[in-house]
Amino acid sequence: MSRRVQNTHIKKRVRSLHEALVDIISVMNRRQGDEMMIREAGISLDRALFPLLVGIERRGPIGVVDLADRMGRDYTTVSRQVAKLETLGLVERRASEADRRVSEATITADGKAMTDAVDRARERIVGGMFASWDDRDIEDLVRLMRKLADAMTAQSDPA
Repeated sequence: MSRRVQNTHIKKRVRSLHEALVDIISVMNRRQGDEMMIREAGISLDRALFPLLVGIERRGPIGVVDLADRMGRDYTTVSRQVAKLETLGLVERRASEADRRVSEATITADGKAMTDAVDRARERIVGGMFASWDDRDIEDLVRLMRKLADAMTAQSDPA
């Protein structure tokens, strides 16, 4: 019986959760946010390359097809943009150890220095948003967001 009550409770909240996620994603996808982060980090990088660089640093080594899928972009566009990051010395591409036919991107030392600057900028910006939150609320948010991200990933990744 408690399982059915819990499912009913969740069903009533799914729309609100979805709306909150859409709002968060919308804010994160705004070009102004990337431009502000780039400015705050004090780096020089084309705004279109910014999420790719961060994605490669967080998930690399990563195949270009996988990166394109995660970014919701066309493979050919991402491949061209990763090539640009490579010419800037921020990433390297190499054949995957698991499958030599797959090209993987990995961060270079210069790319890592750039994403470290972005992380410091993000800490300053987000720190202001959470200034009025107590530590417990922040810890709960981080724990629950990770739990949600893991559950969403497990459900969406082919097994």
